Amino acid sequence: MSDTTSSTDGLTGTGTGGDSLSVDFNSQFDLANMVWILTSSALVWIMIPGVGLLYSGLARKKHSISLLWSSIMCASLISFHWFFWGYSLAFSHTGGKYIGNLDNFALMNVLGAPAVVSSMPDILFMVYQGMFAGITGMIMVGGAHERARLGPMMLYLFIWLTIVYCPIACWTWSPNGWLADLGDLDYAGGGPVHMASGAGALAYALVCGKRNDPTADNKGLPIFKPHSVTSVVFGTIFLWFGWFGFNGGSTGNGTIRAAYAFANTNLAAGCGALAWLFLDYFRYEKRWTTIGMCSGAIAGLVGITPAAGFVPIYFAVPIGVLTSITCNYATGLKHLLRIDDGLDAFALHGVGGFVGSVLTGLFAADYIAALDGTKIDGGWLNHHYIQLGYQLAAAVTTVAYAFGVSCFILFIQNKIPYVALRLDSEKEEIGTDQTVIGEYDDHYDWTQGTIQGSLSDQDLTPIGGNGNSGTNSPTPEKAV
Repeated sequence: MSDTTSSTDGLTGTGTGGDSLSVDFNSQFDLANMVWILTSSALVWIMIPGVGLLYSGLARKKHSISLLWSSIMCASLISFHWFFWGYSLAFSHTGGKYIGNLDNFALMNVLGAPAVVSSMPDILFMVYQGMFAGITGMIMVGGAHERARLGPMMLYLFIWLTIVYCPIACWTWSPNGWLADLGDLDYAGGGPVHMASGAGALAYALVCGKRNDPTADNKGLPIFKPHSVTSVVFGTIFLWFGWFGFNGGSTGNGTIRAAYAFANTNLAAGCGALAWLFLDYFRYEKRWTTIGMCSGAIAGLVGITPAAGFVPIYFAVPIGVLTSITCNYATGLKHLLRIDDGLDAFALHGVGGFVGSVLTGLFAADYIAALDGTKIDGGWLNHHYIQLGYQLAAAVTTVAYAFGVSCFILFIQNKIPYVALRLDSEKEEIGTDQTVIGEYDDHYDWTQGTIQGSLSDQDLTPIGGNGNSGTNSPTPEKAV
């Protein structure tokens, strides 16, 4: 700092922000706010492998490593995509209502000028929002678990982020975005993160088709127990922990409003977990299921995401409970639609994000947003009844766009040689881990060509009765 001046003279407020050799960029910002957002960024990053652990535990053992692989792949590929043009397409300062431009291609001029969220510099906002893109992509690729080819998955993910995620993020969070201009309230990503990823996962599952399995139910959907409840629990822990940065950091500052969003997040998750737990107890054989409780916690977290910085804390209870109950019943949608979304990404994220967005329109209060100086008209609590219409318009548009465009991308890609989406049936039957990755959770005897102690009864035997995911419910693999 000895070579710079504390004066604001020389700060341009645009481009890089000025000449860092002659002016102190930090003088524009509250350094404590910056520390909190950096911490929140790290918390959101841990959610990416958290989803990987969750998905891996819910899958059969012979595909479990491929889902952990997907989480590290998403963290890596999306980091490059966000650097390359993702950040510019979503948050360039001079972007349009529907998508940004390439003014910040390869992070050109992204440094010390205020971001579109003026409480932090461009470089910090880029880091934070890049983590959101990472977790969104990881949720979405779970739609084709146990049958997707991994190379084409990477291509699809790159294209999907470019023409699905980035435009929706621009609509919702860029000051120029058309949903932001309409008046949509989305505090931390009910639309860009949850509805977009849920709809994208549903499209992936639809176009890839059902998993091949002779033990499928009468609607052609495979029903197997999760291979590791422990992995599911650890994945949920990572997600719940990371969500404090996901919601707590979305204020863009370290004010009382950030603490309020933090409290709303924790309360909604707890109430969601209890609601799902009790609902499954009374619906199925009176058992207290671990996976059901984890699923409910995640549903509560999804529901509170668009609302956390807008609603009074006592409304975190009904948001967590109502979202959890709705998502619990929504896990049956895959049977109605006959789409093999075995990880229930759409039920948890698509439906949960939709419910949370609608409830935000009901419960948003101007005095909560004002805790950091943000001004909103509020929802029904403030007798601003049209807000519910704004929320519904944004939610329906987001789901329709994400699902429709995802289907289009997948349909075209599946027709192109060498980038077809699905594994051949033999590799799918043996398992992605062995045939595509060449690694397995347990010891593989390469000399004998056999797997030692790796296949469990849960891999080989379908569930009796209606089938469940270890939750004594009629749906397989319930969770994120």
